[in-house]
Amino acid sequence: MPIWNWQQEDWPQFRYDTAKLSGLEAEFLRNSGIFIGAIKHVTDDDRHQLIVELISDEALNTSEIEGEILNRDSLQSSIRRNFGLTTDNRKIPAAEQGIAQMMVELYRQFDTPLSNELLFHWHEMLMNGRRDIKDVGGYRTHDSAMQVVSGPLHEPKIHFEAPPSKSIPAEMKRFIEWFDRTGPGGKSPLPILTRAGIAHLYFVCIHPFEDGNGRIGRAVAEKAISEGLGHSTLVALSQTINRARKVYYAMLEGSNKHNEITDWLVYFAQAVLDAQAQAQRMVEFIIAKTKYFDRLRGQLNDRQQKAILRMMQEGPDGFKGGLNAEKYISLTGTSRATATRDLQDLVEKDALIQVGSLKSTRYHLPITFKL
Repeated sequence: MPIWNWQQEDWPQFRYDTAKLSGLEAEFLRNSGIFIGAIKHVTDDDRHQLIVELISDEALNTSEIEGEILNRDSLQSSIRRNFGLTTDNRKIPAAEQGIAQMMVELYRQFDTPLSNELLFHWHEMLMNGRRDIKDVGGYRTHDSAMQVVSGPLHEPKIHFEAPPSKSIPAEMKRFIEWFDRTGPGGKSPLPILTRAGIAHLYFVCIHPFEDGNGRIGRAVAEKAISEGLGHSTLVALSQTINRARKVYYAMLEGSNKHNEITDWLVYFAQAVLDAQAQAQRMVEFIIAKTKYFDRLRGQLNDRQQKAILRMMQEGPDGFKGGLNAEKYISLTGTSRATATRDLQDLVEKDALIQVGSLKSTRYHLPITFKL
């Protein structure tokens, strides 16, 4: 009795209800137009910052989904270096260097045809510095079963078992042919979100590499989205998935025993729409930040400027729980009396909003968003 989807007679003929996806596809295209219109109002410097921020967020989150925690500052430095932007001269660890290079190449060369060679190249970058992987830059060749498991060693729970290694070349040949056939200009083009959602699920069910399948699978999905739009995409997909990664894993597991995948595609499409909203929020934040500093130009002292810039680094939400006097003192190295005067001055200038009183006093950025 077959257990997994790739063991079914209809593999990989995925079935789904297009009617449940048509509205989501239309909303995605509308939002894409809004995003393009908004980003036109961003300066070149701010656009570079936005790209670096979103790519570094994606690199951090796609790694964290797989349990790997990377250093944000090292990632951003490496990404800026790959774009030829000014950066510090810090030494970048191998993991941060590898995924930064992969994500920048994905962004800049989204229209490079998918091939074994491209996937091998991504894998080499992603596995940069790894010594525990036998097949780096190539599909897995080990004889043992490729399983996704959890729980104790004496009683593991098998969430999925992928096709055996010997079948991977043929499976990937068929996958790449499908990806080419369903893309813009292909013989059987699919709507953008439908193609991206199938591509991700199809790829991770093959699980062609010894490690890195989730990260490369999400990269393939982002490539499909960019190809569909005809330009490099900036959506916070991995960030959105990571916020509810238990749901993501549950949806993958719920879709690996059959080839009717409507629920998966609806979930994935909604995740992309949520990711679009987050990217749009980042654009609005950058525009609001520029207006904020234009309004306050010449009115902030060095301490205030440093504290505000540090809050801005946290993105649209600022510091979790807001800024307080202790954080201000820690950031600026000033006395409590000076911190109190500085913060009160910022409130009077509408540079910060004060909430609460006494020990519960917190300060927030006066920046609001449509989303």
